[in-house]
Amino acid sequence: MAAPIRSSLNGTAITLIVIGVVLTLLFIAAPVIVIFDQAFAKGFAIYRDNILHKETLHAIWLTLLTALVVLPINTLFGLAAAWTITKFEFPGKRLLLTAIDIPFSISPIVAGVSYLLLYGALGLVGPWLIEHDLRIMFSVPAIFLVTMFVTSPFVARELITLMQAQGREREEVAATLGASGWQMFYRVTLPNIKWALLYGVILCNARVMGEFGAVSVVSGNLRGQTLTLPLQVQLLYHDYNATGAFAAASVLTLLAIVTMVLKSILERRTEHRRRS
Repeated sequence: MAAPIRSSLNGTAITLIVIGVVLTLLFIAAPVIVIFDQAFAKGFAIYRDNILHKETLHAIWLTLLTALVVLPINTLFGLAAAWTITKFEFPGKRLLLTAIDIPFSISPIVAGVSYLLLYGALGLVGPWLIEHDLRIMFSVPAIFLVTMFVTSPFVARELITLMQAQGREREEVAATLGASGWQMFYRVTLPNIKWALLYGVILCNARVMGEFGAVSVVSGNLRGQTLTLPLQVQLLYHDYNATGAFAAASVLTLLAIVTMVLKSILERRTEHRRRS
């Protein structure tokens, strides 16, 4: 009786694997193949010209600049929030946890509209900004702000889960031995969370690179000025430049692939570390 059960389980496993492979090829691999096929449809020279177009180069630069600005800030925020929540007890702790999750629970477009109603010309702070000749909406700083908001939970949430599981015992021992707060963090906490920290940074970076909804509301869609790479793809497609749109999309896809490879490597390192 044992043999038929084993055979049935093997058959089920094979069926699930086949279904998984087919769905992966159909919904993930096929779109990626189409992107690169259409990007190179008119030859490498046309692809190169589309990539080197000044507006596309500016969109690539602005996307990378946004990541360079947002990632360090969200990393510091995530570290501070995780350290505070997992190592201390204080009034409002649950409220802080809830606040960190807010960007996960609302639409990015709603976030963009909220910033527009706050900092726009007719917003709450808008008139004061105009009086002092300060412009936030429809500019690069607006892209930084909304992207920072949308991606703020990634590092914090990745670290909070791990640090809650680790507990406070090691830090308490270090404190009894006379270690300062910085020494506890640098020599005790950081070595135990470094892979989770890098994993959270990679996830945050992936979202920064691909953010569309919130940025589209506050950027103003100014050609060659406030278009990130996802917005540039949409603009080129609406201009009936499908080859240019797919060329720009291929750059975004390559950035995503690199991000996913790094994510996979870190997942393996983290799993190996947990087992050891």
